[in-house]
Amino acid sequence: MAETVTEAAAAAAVEPVAQQQTYSLIEMASKGGWLMIVLLILSIIAIYIFGKKWWMISRASKVDKNFMNDIRDYIHEGKIKSAQTLCERYDTPVSRLVGKGIERIGRPLTDIQTAVENTGNVEVARLERGLPLLATIASGAPMIGFLGTVMGMIQAFFNMSQAGNNIDITLLSNGIYTAMVTTVGGLIVGIIAYFGYNYLSSRISDLVFQMERTTIDFMDLLHEPAQTAEE
Repeated sequence: MAETVTEAAAAAAVEPVAQQQTYSLIEMASKGGWLMIVLLILSIIAIYIFGKKWWMISRASKVDKNFMNDIRDYIHEGKIKSAQTLCERYDTPVSRLVGKGIERIGRPLTDIQTAVENTGNVEVARLERGLPLLATIASGAPMIGFLGTVMGMIQAFFNMSQAGNNIDITLLSNGIYTAMVTTVGGLIVGIIAYFGYNYLSSRISDLVFQMERTTIDFMDLLHEPAQTAEE
């Protein structure tokens, strides 16, 4: 009995120890097939749009707190040219709104307000350019991943049908691997694009509120000289 145990232990020692296989991220992605290339392209586009819009919105949101005070002083002193130069120096959506209004000084207030509002609409449209594509990626990437899932399962069942009675688990592994990898890839890209879209939309909403507040302040500023004259 002791000899049997010894022989079994020796045989177990001779047998090679199975090594656990590991895959890198690139190797795992390659198992997803050509759909992973589509998801990679969409992820690059989403990151590019987010980075570009984040930089644009951050730059547009930087307005000096004393900007409107300086504009008020220039207008009260009759230095219209200096006020326009100040707006050009800042070169932000808010300053362009005010600059458009300053260009219309001397015309009816309704014309000035219309010009400022139209400029605001143009600035908002410029800020929102590209966001629909980001929203499309957020909703479309998971659908592409689901397409890969369906294609992978079709491949797995096709391999089963071709194997007949000699069904082996390895026949299913490639199809199932493709299905799972594309699903994960599509969800990752979709989640990134979704949160990026909502973040940018929130920043643009804050900037629009700032522009509307500046428009009101500017129109009130144009009424101040008339009110002072009446008093």
